[in-house]
Amino acid sequence: MTRPRIAILAHSTNPRGGVVHALELGDALTLLGLDATVLAPDANRAGFFRVTLCRTECVPATPAGRDVTAMVETRIADYLRYFECAENRRFDIWHAQDGISANALATMKERGLISGFARTVHHIDIFADQRLCNLQMRAIRQADQLWVVGRLWRDWIARELGREAHYVGNGIDRKRFSSVPDATDTELREGLNLPGGAAVFLALGGIEERKNTLRLLQAFQSVWLHHPSARLVIAGGASLLDHGAYQARFAGMLTHAGASAAAVIQTGPLRQKLMPALYRAATSLVCPSINEGFGLVVLEAMASGVPVVASRIAPFTEYLGPDDVLWCDPFDVASIADGIVRSLDVDLRPELIARGAQVAARHDWMNTARAHLAGYEKLREPAHA
Repeated sequence: MTRPRIAILAHSTNPRGGVVHALELGDALTLLGLDATVLAPDANRAGFFRVTLCRTECVPATPAGRDVTAMVETRIADYLRYFECAENRRFDIWHAQDGISANALATMKERGLISGFARTVHHIDIFADQRLCNLQMRAIRQADQLWVVGRLWRDWIARELGREAHYVGNGIDRKRFSSVPDATDTELREGLNLPGGAAVFLALGGIEERKNTLRLLQAFQSVWLHHPSARLVIAGGASLLDHGAYQARFAGMLTHAGASAAAVIQTGPLRQKLMPALYRAATSLVCPSINEGFGLVVLEAMASGVPVVASRIAPFTEYLGPDDVLWCDPFDVASIADGIVRSLDVDLRPELIARGAQVAARHDWMNTARAHLAGYEKLREPAHA
């Protein structure tokens, strides 16, 4: 019997959580002997953000403005245009990692081009535009197989949609993310001009409302008053959604932050080879999110030997024990600040680092890949000509 050809579709080639998951899943499936290809619209024509073991394909992406609804509809159309070519539909199993690709697959299913598809739900957003809300729900309802990375969304899907979603979780590549330094550590510190011996508090995902960046900035400002050499590094932020209004509020707050503003470093997206060094440069990872699908950055920090300050909300509470991280109330600035300060405690840090290593060791991409196999078998179909 020939190996099934698996298409894993992502929303972009940028280093966002769902795209990271797609590439890691593709690599793990490849190691298991399956034929996996990850596809995504490539708006920047730069390819995927890292080299992979699995095959990848970049879908031509047409220009799209800042209007989120129009952009989503444009990317769905990009996928449909690409799959009009029969050669591009050579797959036996179709697996969407997001609403954009799932809507494209739902339309292909309606047109009889494929017989079914799977969808992984990483998290569910709240949109003001009803068209986006409808597309988000269609991307879940029309899927023949549903997977989730967090039990929070599994329960939501069961409660709100009456559908069963299977938990597959996430993993961590402990060869890539570790506490062992290399030549990139010096490059990273010099590039960001990080002072030696200063505390570095790291936040990942850019400036977004669901990342709670405004409260994080307020918390850091109160900590900075007592630790003026400290730095807050906000990295990443390559998102398809428009966070302009929230980012403008952040910029305004930073303008009035006085001397502490110089201690805030915004890197934007970094080259992937520098990401392990970025974690190692951090005193702690601060993740006060108010909405997450899983929070892969927590595992990456733990594998890198970095203590974590995290919101006491699901999904973090699903896979982290009471003493694995420093918990905070994401809606309380003082609680976030307290977590940051506690991460400096020289007596507490070794325990947090050790527990973090244990958590990271429990999360393996091969286990995540194996959790998909039964569902893939149900979806398997002959390639469409």
